[in-house]
Amino acid sequence: MTDTKLREEICRLGRSLFDRGLTPGSSGNISVRCDDGGWLVSPTNASLGSLDPARLSRLDSNGRLMSGDAPTKEVPLHTALYETRSAARAVVHLHSTHSVAVSMLPEIDPRAVLPPMTPYYLMKCGATALVPYYRPGDPAVADAIKGLAGKYSSVLLANHGPVVSGDTLEAAVYAIEELEETAKLYLLLRGLNPRHLTPAQVKDLVATFGLVLPDHDAHGHD
Repeated sequence: MTDTKLREEICRLGRSLFDRGLTPGSSGNISVRCDDGGWLVSPTNASLGSLDPARLSRLDSNGRLMSGDAPTKEVPLHTALYETRSAARAVVHLHSTHSVAVSMLPEIDPRAVLPPMTPYYLMKCGATALVPYYRPGDPAVADAIKGLAGKYSSVLLANHGPVVSGDTLEAAVYAIEELEETAKLYLLLRGLNPRHLTPAQVKDLVATFGLVLPDHDAHGHD
């Protein structure tokens, strides 16, 4: 995809996420890795609903600003995912309500924040890890992400929001939407003892779709 097309895609999908209330105000950020190893990333203090293709931050492979507005302060977060997920070509971070709410609950397992509720959650997100709270933009969050050793494509930042990597921008957007919908289901059904996918059903999905789950046991409980 050309630089121009990538810029248009970032703005189109950012607007879609914003218009549906998935990240309010100037929250959230998007990045895409370019063929030269650099990236395009949404600027700091910019609403995903009104991004300007010409003003997106263009960084070189060392993270230096080449053109456009100053980048989001969450660059260390994006960098850590690219460094540990070699197949990642895009990263999306939102402040979506239900995912943030789940990140605050005391009972969640940091190795698998959500149980195996639907096949599409497993297919698009795998397992979701919880990273402890860090101040937004704190470079230490990069070390926490690196500590996951690239095993997770979807992560919840405690009291902050989800961040998801994908092999395309569209894939990352679809995955973070699936994560938010699954978080919503979890909150709707919390305390009602819902049926989750069984270990056999999870195993079937893994075999059929070639899924790589970081911790099968975490997704094997019912």
